[in-house]
Amino acid sequence: MFDSIGWVEILIIVVAGLFILGPERLPSAAAWLGKTVRQVREYATGAREQLKQEMGPEFEQLRKPLEDLRELRNFDPKRAVAKHLFDDPEPTKANGYPTPPTPPAPEQRPLAPGERPPYDPDAT
Repeated sequence: MFDSIGWVEILIIVVAGLFILGPERLPSAAAWLGKTVRQVREYATGAREQLKQEMGPEFEQLRKPLEDLRELRNFDPKRAVAKHLFDDPEPTKANGYPTPPTPPAPEQRPLAPGERPPYDPDAT
């Protein structure tokens, strides 16, 4: 769910919360937020379990089309062709998009004593 949020964003949110709420109210706000998120998860799990109990085996039949729709949403034609033609799919990120290939590093050697670095007048 939060694959796109990194440590920098979390740090920015914490610092903003510190400025907005102040150091006195920040711990109680964080505790309230954690308790609320936990409660929402429990409600969602309870609803899913209740549906599973009431519907029985029909619940799995309902989940199958939803999983097919999720696969179609993450469909990438380039990856599908590579997988079926070459049996070698590209590595993917968590969000389903292929990772860009890393360019090979150019060979570099140390300069000899008294040697000047290469200079390209068109590049400057």
